[in-house]
Amino acid sequence: MVYRKIFLTAMLALSLFGVPHAIDADDGFEHQIPLGLPKMRVPKDNPLTGAKVELGKQLYFDPRLSRDNTVSCASCHDPEKGWSNGERFATGIRGQVGGRSSPTIINSGYQYFQFWDGRAKHVEGQALGPIQNPIEMDLTLEELVEKLNKIEGYRKAFEEVFGTPVTSDGIAKAIGAFERTVLSGNAPYDQFKQGKEDALSDAARRGMDLFFGKAHCSACHGPPHFTDGGFHNIGVGIENDEPDVGRFAESGLGGDRGSFKTPTLREIEKTAPYMHDGSLATLEDVVEYYDRGGTPNPQLAEDIFPLNLTDQEKADLVTFMKEGLSSPDYPAIKAPELPE
Repeated sequence: MVYRKIFLTAMLALSLFGVPHAIDADDGFEHQIPLGLPKMRVPKDNPLTGAKVELGKQLYFDPRLSRDNTVSCASCHDPEKGWSNGERFATGIRGQVGGRSSPTIINSGYQYFQFWDGRAKHVEGQALGPIQNPIEMDLTLEELVEKLNKIEGYRKAFEEVFGTPVTSDGIAKAIGAFERTVLSGNAPYDQFKQGKEDALSDAARRGMDLFFGKAHCSACHGPPHFTDGGFHNIGVGIENDEPDVGRFAESGLGGDRGSFKTPTLREIEKTAPYMHDGSLATLEDVVEYYDRGGTPNPQLAEDIFPLNLTDQEKADLVTFMKEGLSSPDYPAIKAPELPE
C-alpha cells in the first residue's frame, strides 16, 4: 500500500492535463505529447533532438544489434503488435524462449522502473539489457560497439549526434530518446474527460464507472498512464512449483515476493496475451481472474479481492478498456532505412 501511495503521489505531482503539448528539444525538434498525457521529464544529460531520435529509431529496428543479425528491439516490441510481440513469451536468437512476456514500450518514457521486476531505471537503463542477455540478443557491449563502428553510416551518425564514434552510452541514450517518442494518448477516454460527451459509447461509459468504482481497477491503473508504476502481487503463477518471484529478486523484501510491475492499460487491446507470464489470452480472461480475487498467497495485494461482477458488468468493463483506451493516433511507426 505504501508503494502505491508513493507512486500515485509522484504521478499526480507531475501531471499536466489539457491540450496537447510538445517535448522540449534543443535543436528545434518537437514531438507532440497527446491529449491526456502529462509533460514528460527528459534527462538533462539526454535531451531530445531530431537526429538523436532518428538514430535511436534505426538502432531499435536493426537486427544487427544481435549476435546473428536476426533479432532487433522491434522483434519483441513490435509496433504492429502493440509494441509487444503477440506471444506468451519473448523469443531471442536461435529461437530461445524466455520466461516472461514482452512488456509494451508505449509511454515507457514516463516510467522510472523498467522491466517486469523493475531492475532497470528509465528507458536509457533498459536499452542495453536485452542486447547483452544471452537468450535475447547475446552481444557484449564491447562486441556491439566494435560491430557498429564498422558500419560507416552509424559511425557518422554518432559523430553528428554525440561528437564521438559509437559508444554503449550513446546507444542507450539514442534508443531511450526514440522510446520517449512512442506515445499513446488522445483516446476516447481523454476526449470524454475534455467534454466530448459522445466520445464513449453507453457501454464504455458504464465500464468506465465500474473501472473507477466497483471493479476497483483504478487502485493500480489510474490515469493519466493507467499504471501506478509500482509492484503488486496478484497471484499470477504463484501456484507453480517454482514460481517467478518477480520484484523480490531485485529488492530482497519479503513483501515483494511474486510482485510485478503494473502495466499500462493504454492500447491494452493490442497487447495480448496478458500478465507477466502471458498466461491470460484475452481481456475477458483478465477480468474473470480479477473478479475471482486473483490467486490466494501470503503476499497477495490488499487491493485484490472478489469483485462479484455480473456478466453485463464484465462485458462493459472490457468495452471501456478496448474502446476507451485505444487511441485513433496509435503510434504505428514504420521501420526506417538502416545505415550501411
